[in-house]
Amino acid sequence: MLINKLPSDPALLLSYVNTELRDNFDDLSEFCVSNNVDINDLIGKLRNINYVYNEQSNQFCSGLA
Repeated sequence: MLINKLPSDPALLLSYVNTELRDNFDDLSEFCVSNNVDINDLIGKLRNINYVYNEQSNQFCSGLA
């Protein structure tokens, strides 16, 4: 799945990716490889709405303190 096949709305993208990470993937790299998504593009799109990937929780979390 190419990045443009994922939800284009950032909030929907966040929800979709976090659900997939929780239910189906051990880490972000595995998700990206399986879905043919550029990891840097995905991280950038979610960083634009102040979310960063947290390896320990295997999800994107708010980067705001």
